[in-house]
Amino acid sequence: MEVEPPVTAVNYSATNTLPARPGPPSSPSGPGWAGRGSGRLPRSHSLPSLSHIPSAENKSFTRANSSPDVLLESNFEEFTPDISADEEEEAYRFQCCRPGLYQCSVTGLLFHMEAEGDVVYRTVPWSRRLLAQHHKQPAGPLFDITCEQRSVCQLHLPHCEIRSTGGWRFLSVAHEHDDGVEFIGPHKITDTHVVINVTGFSAFGNVKDEDCPPDPVRALVLLFYRPPADPDPESLLNVLMLPRNVVLRDVLRTRRKLVGDEVYIETSPHCKLHPKQEYTLTAGPGDDSVLVQPAEAEFDSDNYDNYFPSFQVSWETVMKHMRLFLRDTSSSSSVWERRVRLSSAGVKRSFGPSALNLPPDERLMEVRSSFIHGISGPVLKSLLDKLFEKTVLAEPERESADEFPNLRDKARFVFDTVRKKGGAASSQMIEFLCEVDPFLCEHLGLL
Repeated sequence: MEVEPPVTAVNYSATNTLPARPGPPSSPSGPGWAGRGSGRLPRSHSLPSLSHIPSAENKSFTRANSSPDVLLESNFEEFTPDISADEEEEAYRFQCCRPGLYQCSVTGLLFHMEAEGDVVYRTVPWSRRLLAQHHKQPAGPLFDITCEQRSVCQLHLPHCEIRSTGGWRFLSVAHEHDDGVEFIGPHKITDTHVVINVTGFSAFGNVKDEDCPPDPVRALVLLFYRPPADPDPESLLNVLMLPRNVVLRDVLRTRRKLVGDEVYIETSPHCKLHPKQEYTLTAGPGDDSVLVQPAEAEFDSDNYDNYFPSFQVSWETVMKHMRLFLRDTSSSSSVWERRVRLSSAGVKRSFGPSALNLPPDERLMEVRSSFIHGISGPVLKSLLDKLFEKTVLAEPERESADEFPNLRDKARFVFDTVRKKGGAASSQMIEFLCEVDPFLCEHLGLL
């Protein structure tokens, strides 16, 4: 279903300037792109802002004069972008060879392409001070985007509003550029995306009015587990409440920069939460052995930058599983509950030197979730080629892997198929993974 809000654009003064941002590689065909060489940028690589690259596409971008019809989102093709990254920055590249509607499997962005072209994009921090001057707040990630061929005619930005509540009526799109910011009324709003017409790019992101009603939105509850490390017997579970349209890969990278080693626990994270509403978390078993802090936490619906935990759960006994209940304080009703499997009876083995002493298949099992969510499409393709060449995977297994359109499902299939073959196959997979992506292996503790 789609709605057609009025199309308006408000242009603000050039005095509202933005701070300079570090950016992705200036050349999308350079050696830092995943699938070309190591798949990672050397740390000394200069990262100029996309909006400061001296090329024709980086003019101050506005809506297109024409209003092309919105392609049905059910007809899109999903792609996995090439990824260029170092410890600080990460950028994505989509090489399109024909017109159509294409969705990025990492960010949820959809690009309506009029012709072939190379699109380079990344998430950047919001200028909250600038938004506050115009009584706006973030309602999605801010994407810095460029396309040299200028072949993108529409951009679909993912939102997390629930249609029945009417929250979509307060959505607009902020266009940040060197001269300031303008707010663009959507061309259309679908159940999942805000659609705008464009003639080019700099930085775009969904925003909402600050005084809009606190209607519920689609949200995520994400879990990050830190097992005990000798001699400290304490285990820690960080619980994050985030809006649904965050970029999970950005959350994982930011958490790694903030706290270092922790295990992302893969579980069903979806729920509906009210902005500015207080919630409580209960962890079982419900006795003095488990401590939850704080007693209540407010859902911050515009958290797109820092990803700090809403709750921390700590305990000192060995646990294999834990039950979690998230409740609305105004009604005491449960809005999210899960039985969570903790890593190997609470013994820290996922990272660090101790993991190197485990059998290869057990080493892999300890990093399963991090592997599935951390590997890029080009790296997985290179890994598949090596596993097939060395007969770790048989031809029918390789063909089965190629049938998965979703990157996460494909990574999950490859991982589980190889690990179940035992220690020798798992050892080969670790060796090949370290060859094609040493940065990921170092993060997983496999080096």
